[in-house]
Amino acid sequence: MDNVLIITGGNKGLGYGLSKEYHKKGYRVISISRNKIPKQYALEQYQCDLSKSEAIEDTVNEIFSQLDKDTTKVLTLINNAGDLGNVKTLEKIAPEEISYTIRVNLIAPLILNSLFIKLSKNWDCKKKIINISSGAAIKPYESWSMYCASKAGVDMMTKVIAKEQKEIKNGVDIVSIYPGVVDTNMQEKVREIPKEDFKSVQRFINFYENGELFTPKQVAKMIYQLDTKGKLKNGRILDVRNL
Repeated sequence: MDNVLIITGGNKGLGYGLSKEYHKKGYRVISISRNKIPKQYALEQYQCDLSKSEAIEDTVNEIFSQLDKDTTKVLTLINNAGDLGNVKTLEKIAPEEISYTIRVNLIAPLILNSLFIKLSKNWDCKKKIINISSGAAIKPYESWSMYCASKAGVDMMTKVIAKEQKEIKNGVDIVSIYPGVVDTNMQEKVREIPKEDFKSVQRFINFYENGELFTPKQVAKMIYQLDTKGKLKNGRILDVRNL
C-alpha cells in the first residue's frame, strides 16, 4: 500500500524540507512548483504556475490519473507555496500585483482543496489536507496587507472545509499550521526591505542575528511527527511554537 504526498512549492524552502522528510519516511512525493529541481530524483515534479486556475486544474487531473485509489493507504495534500507579495502600504501596490498575490496564496489553495476533495471522494484511504498558514493570519503587519489577508482566508477556509467534511463518510481531515519564522528565501527578502516600506523589518533582522529562526528541516520534522502521530485533528489551527 502506498502513502502519497502532493505538495505545492516542494522545490525550495520549507516545501523542500517537507518533501525530503516525507520521502525519507517512504512516501511517494509529488511536487507542484513553478520550477523543477534538476536531478532531484526523490520527487515527481509537475511544473505549474499557481496563479493560473486552468493550469492548476489540468495539473491536478494529470496527477490523479497517475494514482491508484486501490493501492493508496494515505493521501495527503500540503498547500505550502506562497508569496509575500510587494511589501508596501496598500495604496502603493498595483492592482495586478494585489491580484497575483491573492491568486497564489488563497485562490490556488481553494482550487487545489476543491479538486483534491472531489477527485478523492470515492477513495477509501485516509485523506488529509495540511495548509501552511502563518501567524500573520492573526497578527497584522503594516505593509503586509495581502499576505495577512490571504493567510487569514486560508484559516477560515480550513474551518469551513472541516465542518463540511466532518459528517461525510471517510471525509477529508484538514488543518492549518503556523510554521513559525523559518530560514527561507522569503525571510531573506523580508530582511532586505527598507524600513520606510516595512516598519517591523528590524524585528525580523533580530530573529536572524539572534539565531531564532527555525530551519526548514526542523519544521518539516515537527509537521511530519504531528501528522503521523495523529495530532492534526480536523479543523485545528496549530502553531508549532506552542507545541
